[in-house]
Amino acid sequence: MSVSFPRRALALAAVSAFAPLTAHAEDITVFAAASMTNALAEIEENFEAETGHSLAISLAGSSALARQIQQGAPADIFISANPGWMDTLEEEGLVEPGTRFDLLNNSIVLIAAGDADAVEITPDLDLAGLLNGGRLAMALVDAVPAGIYGKASLETLGLWDDVEAQVAQADNVRAALALVATGEAPYGIVYATDAAAEAGVTVVGTFPADSHPAIVYPAADLANRDVPAETEFLEYLKGAEARAAFERQGFVVVAD
Repeated sequence: MSVSFPRRALALAAVSAFAPLTAHAEDITVFAAASMTNALAEIEENFEAETGHSLAISLAGSSALARQIQQGAPADIFISANPGWMDTLEEEGLVEPGTRFDLLNNSIVLIAAGDADAVEITPDLDLAGLLNGGRLAMALVDAVPAGIYGKASLETLGLWDDVEAQVAQADNVRAALALVATGEAPYGIVYATDAAAEAGVTVVGTFPADSHPAIVYPAADLANRDVPAETEFLEYLKGAEARAAFERQGFVVVAD
């Protein structure tokens, strides 16, 4: 007994030394744009390991998530792929004042199922001819940010009227990506980060940045409750580990 007790004490001390330095572990619910799926999977694992907090991440189109928040969904953090939906929640008093910041930038690309030749996306592009009777997969063009940006770009380039009847709208950008990856649509418009996460598609062109509003992802604490873990997570998103995770997926991190 005189030998085993010190060993047990040392073992407990070692466990204590490497335990997360969290005074009180919290459960945090994060509502985030579907285009962040891969990056947030990595961030979730690392954040939980480092802090002891538990994240529940709900991923969908920003419009759907914003409407759920308006209807009282118990989310703590919202990360939108479009400033407009964050503006709406802020105007309705659903965002904790002073917590909002711009986190990421992205770009939109034209993708094709399997291998395909690159094209230059200009007003001269014969997109309807490229589709050859097939469908153009996009997220909801009047509600989901990726669809809104895509439609805006096509309108700016004068291509929308030529392809509007061939657009297959999906609930979110990942669903649009899946339509192309499975061959149900020969082409689609998604974020560059989504295309990078799917081996079954080829990026054939990038839409000019000046053909659509800047793609900005704001993040904020929601006003339904206030616990320290929420602030910890928002600060973590600005840190080096989260930055690396975002950049591996092709995002541009703009948060300081």
